[in-house]
Amino acid sequence: MNPTLFRVLVVDLATGRARAEKLEGRSRAVGGSGLAALLFERFGHPDRPWHDPDQPFILAIGPLTGLFPLMSKTVSAYVSPYHGQYTESHAGGRSALALRFAGYDALVLTGRAPALSCVVVSERKIRVRPVPFMAGMDVLACGKLMRRMLPAGSGHRSILRIGPAGENGSAMACVNVDTYRHFGRLGGGAVLGRKNVKGIVITGEEPGQVAVTREYRKLFSHVYNLVTGTDMLRKYHNLGTPANLEHLNDLAALPWQNLQKTSDARISGVTGTCFADQTLLRNGACSGCPVGCIHIGFIRERFEEEHNRYLYHQVAYDYEPIFAAGTMLGLDNAFDVLRVLDAMERQGLDAMSAGVALAWATEAADRGLISDRETVIPLVFGDADGYVRAASLLGGAANDFYRLLGQGTLACAREYGGEEFACVLGQEMAGYATGEVFFAAQALGFRHSHLDTGAYSYDQKHDRRDLDDALLFLLKDEPGRCLLTSMVSCLFARSVYTPDLLGQCLSVTGFGEIADHLDSLGEAIRRHRWQLRFATGFRPEDIVLPKRFYRVSNWKGPVDADFLDRLKTEYGRRLTALVQADPEHFAENSHE
Repeated sequence: MNPTLFRVLVVDLATGRARAEKLEGRSRAVGGSGLAALLFERFGHPDRPWHDPDQPFILAIGPLTGLFPLMSKTVSAYVSPYHGQYTESHAGGRSALALRFAGYDALVLTGRAPALSCVVVSERKIRVRPVPFMAGMDVLACGKLMRRMLPAGSGHRSILRIGPAGENGSAMACVNVDTYRHFGRLGGGAVLGRKNVKGIVITGEEPGQVAVTREYRKLFSHVYNLVTGTDMLRKYHNLGTPANLEHLNDLAALPWQNLQKTSDARISGVTGTCFADQTLLRNGACSGCPVGCIHIGFIRERFEEEHNRYLYHQVAYDYEPIFAAGTMLGLDNAFDVLRVLDAMERQGLDAMSAGVALAWATEAADRGLISDRETVIPLVFGDADGYVRAASLLGGAANDFYRLLGQGTLACAREYGGEEFACVLGQEMAGYATGEVFFAAQALGFRHSHLDTGAYSYDQKHDRRDLDDALLFLLKDEPGRCLLTSMVSCLFARSVYTPDLLGQCLSVTGFGEIADHLDSLGEAIRRHRWQLRFATGFRPEDIVLPKRFYRVSNWKGPVDADFLDRLKTEYGRRLTALVQADPEHFAENSHE
């Protein structure tokens, strides 16, 4: 690992040729989010559409990947088919360590393969292998076949693949990573589908090099003990994020039935405790992580009626998928939620986007805006069997309605009506009806993700509407997250990796120049990402919040429409100023 240069593998899918490049800029881009922005600046085309063959698909890791616990995420970056703008999606699994042990900081795919293909990457060999027989194959079958076709080798292997949704160009198509993790949001699966890439296999066979000094050993042990020997991350291993369901329901901040209500007495069937007691098979972990936050449940499917025999499927679950495929659809049984998630998984659909979209379609059907002619089957809140079938129809783009719904809930609502109850905050909402700060933050977030800021947490801690305080929080919170996603750390570890500890980790592993400028790097990376986002068409004033969000009421009472509008307007103005002004000027204004 070079302290000043990145090693980047660039694969031209059209020719099958690859080259390794050394790229300057580590001291200002760091890795991960910063490196992805640097690479898009070099290989991307802000003036071209997302499906242009020359638009890149980028995977990037950070300087501490594989060196410290929870430095285990990979950043993907591309022009999104959802809104036509530059974006990122993040995933765990084995991809980060596999890329590190293959000897690269980033992988860039350009061009379009002549036929449906699988990209195979290792330190010694890069191939673009035609796999036309995988066309239409679901994610799980594709993974099984790829594991048989491509031997594991002697090192870390990561398998990324798309399902029918990606091949069909759905803006909700995700990229499955090692079965239980995903590049989930904003359509990365469609980008690979348009490039004729069914899967990517990365095998890292070298251990990587770091000077194992006494200082490194001591610091590693300290970080490991913080992660495993304290309460900082224990909650993620135990019930995990599904513990949020009951808490948010008690606060009247959990969306139910397309956000028609924010609390329901039926919560007892889908709490984190319920999933753990009834469905949990085991915990899993990303490579390089001792926490084990991946919770894997089971469902069973009768395959031989006469002898009453069953097949068992393993399905990963977290808070956000349970909200989207559960409470948002009016489901109150843990196994039903897992059945719907399994159907979405097979199609290669982002569960949050698909669940929220189907919730809108159900309400639209209730209101008579659409009928069975569009939905093919009746959509009814609480009907798990219907949603299992609908997930397959959505991923398979079964008709014009589902093809349009796959481009986004608002795209479909503009055609059929019902924009006012489309639960879209830039993209389909995450599961936090916590109030104005979260609604504004996700709507104007870089990834339209609940993890762009801690706004959902801010809402739960503040019952007063203070515009200046909320703005200050949003503006100060994002740079620190950009720094972590450039390392690339799991954001669950943000309480562990304080700036001081990050500086120590970087210093003992040879990245002293980065450690010396941490205060300014997070802000610089944040600004660079937003410059690219604006260059590809983002305008805060174009984001309109559907009326449904103004009718939410939770533990604080009804949403204050005036406060929400003022916060969204001013936050958008500050983001525009961030892109247009020099960094020093913006830093001064952001702390006023």
